[in-house]
Amino acid sequence: MTTLPATALADIAKQLTSGGRGILAADESITTMSSRLEQEGVPASATTRRDYRELLLTADGLSATISGIILCDETFGQDLADGRPFPVAARELGILPGIKVDTGTTPLPGQNGALITEGLDRLGARLASYADRGAAFGKWRAVFDVHTITPYAARANGQALARYAALCHQHGIVPIVEPEVLCTGDHDLAGSANATALALSSLFEALIDAGVDLTGIVLKPNFVTPGLDAAPVAPTEVAAATFAVLRDQVPAEVAGIAFLSGGHPTADVCEFLSALTAIDERPWPVTFSFGRALVSSALHTWGGAPAEVTAAQQVLLENCHTASHATDQAQ
Repeated sequence: MTTLPATALADIAKQLTSGGRGILAADESITTMSSRLEQEGVPASATTRRDYRELLLTADGLSATISGIILCDETFGQDLADGRPFPVAARELGILPGIKVDTGTTPLPGQNGALITEGLDRLGARLASYADRGAAFGKWRAVFDVHTITPYAARANGQALARYAALCHQHGIVPIVEPEVLCTGDHDLAGSANATALALSSLFEALIDAGVDLTGIVLKPNFVTPGLDAAPVAPTEVAAATFAVLRDQVPAEVAGIAFLSGGHPTADVCEFLSALTAIDERPWPVTFSFGRALVSSALHTWGGAPAEVTAAQQVLLENCHTASHATDQAQ
């Protein structure tokens, strides 16, 4: 078993969320990644999925704005074209390798459509293997809908996240805990705020009950926004609503917060982040952990063509620079 002192885990968590750098989410499942490739006219296979993730990781200068990259199990076990395993190459490029360890969601019985995230079975053994192969951090995502979240669903997912986080620490891995309230739908800002507060309060109650050292975790929440089908509000309103929920629910000792993009356009989430970082009284560093907001345009530019790799990487780097610019560089 790999063990690290609490101070080392805290240092890694701080490294992931400070200094104007963020975390690149490149951990789509095989099914999701294959679908996105096919939508761009790229035949889906283990090789093309590898080629795409290699394009992202090897963009020249990526480590200037990206501190860590989240990979799925398939990619974590693959080699780059030059023979280096992905986790090894990431560290050599100045980027911490991370691994998604949950196995997806299923309906929670009796909860009218609320979901529970699976993956705790034999998780300790899987984490031990990932740690031996160089994983610095893990990720587990719980999913909530404004209209179906219940106190029981929030508690059940919070307890699963807490068990995952405790196991991560046991194996020397920093856990990213991701309680995502989806932005799909037509709900208003207050609906998102209430659901996010419920998810976060249940999460931290479970983390504290489980004895998880909060200085060695990274929180990956959603911004508090109206649904994508509702009338938008100004970024300053999003930032104020988001901060109000975080201030009330997130203990000050949490190492850092890395926001997910959740399907919002790149420009919008960067404006949300910029407005939030302008709030001086927050006790934690804040940054980004975006996926689609950073990579979708790069995937479209590449389209499977070797001649377009450099152009696609440039698009990625520009998106990462925009996101980084939205963070507080003085953190």
